[in-house]
Amino acid sequence: MAPTGRPRALSEHAFSPHDAVLGAAARHLGRRRFLTVAAATAALAFSTNLPARGATTAPELDARRITSDPFTLGVASGDPLPDSVVLWTRLAPEPFQEDGGLGTQRVSVDWEVALDEYFGAVVSRGTALAYPEYAHSVHVDVRGLTAGTVYYYRFRAGAWLSPAGRTRTAPAAGSDAASLKLAAVACQAYQDGYYTVLRHVAEDDVDLVFHLGDYLYEYAVNSAGGERRYTDVVLPDVFNRETMTLADYRLRYSLYKSDKDLQAAHAAHPFVVTWDDHEVENNYAGAVPENDVPPAEFLVRRAAAYRAYWENQPLRAAQLPQGPDAQHYRRLNWGTLAQFDILDTRQYRSDQAYDDRPHAPGAESDDPARTITGAAQEQWLLDGWRASTALWNVMPQQVCFSQRKFDTTADAALSMDAWDGYRASRNRVVAGAKAAGVDNWLILTGDVHVAYALDVKENFDDPASATVGTEVTCTSVASGRDGVAKPDNWDTYMKANPHMKFYDARRGYVRATLDRQQTRLDFRTVPAISTPGAAVTTSASFVTEAGSPGLEPA
Repeated sequence: MAPTGRPRALSEHAFSPHDAVLGAAARHLGRRRFLTVAAATAALAFSTNLPARGATTAPELDARRITSDPFTLGVASGDPLPDSVVLWTRLAPEPFQEDGGLGTQRVSVDWEVALDEYFGAVVSRGTALAYPEYAHSVHVDVRGLTAGTVYYYRFRAGAWLSPAGRTRTAPAAGSDAASLKLAAVACQAYQDGYYTVLRHVAEDDVDLVFHLGDYLYEYAVNSAGGERRYTDVVLPDVFNRETMTLADYRLRYSLYKSDKDLQAAHAAHPFVVTWDDHEVENNYAGAVPENDVPPAEFLVRRAAAYRAYWENQPLRAAQLPQGPDAQHYRRLNWGTLAQFDILDTRQYRSDQAYDDRPHAPGAESDDPARTITGAAQEQWLLDGWRASTALWNVMPQQVCFSQRKFDTTADAALSMDAWDGYRASRNRVVAGAKAAGVDNWLILTGDVHVAYALDVKENFDDPASATVGTEVTCTSVASGRDGVAKPDNWDTYMKANPHMKFYDARRGYVRATLDRQQTRLDFRTVPAISTPGAAVTTSASFVTEAGSPGLEPA
């Protein structure tokens, strides 16, 4: 789809009951029962509210007739390449209404990119169409930009001008970039507190932000906004229910993106995003839902959730879902300094072993056929490592990769939702990294609402085995509420997992500075998010040297 022109007919995006939903169900089902074709088709037609064939012929609204600010959800950029970057906004003068206040008409939106924040040196401009079928979102893939350059961008609809955003392109392919500073964030349950962490990310001097999943949560948000007690906003009842339909997910993004601290972070830096479970439903596995609902019904929900995710993120057309499927794993480069292999460990995984309860390793969880990535993505990852010319191979992904024993007994329980529940999958990836000669492997992880610094071991059950990489979990932006520096299980975890070098359960983010000699990892935390405006401090810093895997205090 060309962002500055008319999109392809929706039929080409495979929003077809038979080809998309039923095909995915047949591929992914396994042990769950399957509905008849007629029942699945009826469920799709009843539940999705996805656009009909030919719907992009909607009439155009004269943007001069928009009477209130349509840029209430801010602006964003993402997935920088050496010559391009994606720009995003979504028009919603009434963000808490299902249609955003713009009905079913399309709207022309002008955009421009400049070298300066005052837009005196504009280098590119154009017009995009905001279609109601895409919730009036705009995705502009700006081409022909100069590598390694900071740019400013903005949008205009009628008389309304958006806030300006700042972005940057990646260094030229093959160039020896000297350094890169990135932030890693995850898990921002709106109802658990303020996005103070994101305000500090906005103010930090980083080149790039990785969002590692749980951008939103499907759970109900009450009229007070949960723990956000110091605002006088009364939320409408549309948020006080679990997200199920396309309208529900779109509205939930409207709620989250109405937050000014989140808007500030997006406006300040380009984002690279990947999803985890709560963008759809807690701990879903491929086509298997958390609860016992018909699988075709769940795939309808997944299609709606994936659709709303794309509409609300700075992603290219390649990531636009086709029914309940989306190609979300992808690869970016920062010259020869870093290769980023962004994973999707949710869409293709086997169902969790042992009914997704903490459990010691056993025959079910260690079945060699089990996968957390799916065979195609696993092969893509290993092939990418073999072809990599980067000094640092960075793997942004969702759930804890390293072993994490919950107690000190010989048969300690592990998480069946993390890589511990897919040990054959992990062993193949570790072996693939070793075979490809990946010497400087950095894993960025979200999900767990705590900060860890971990040495990745060739054999986690043998502390003396080789260290093959480094993993950091970035704690959460808000999920889990305020948190504490040392939770009750701190001593147990540190003793049970000798490869764990740091553990902190406060809210925050990780800042990673990569250069030709080392990567420095700063764990940035705030004391509370239950009240707005808390200061940020660095609770710990580590380095891992190029060519010498393993963490050392900075």
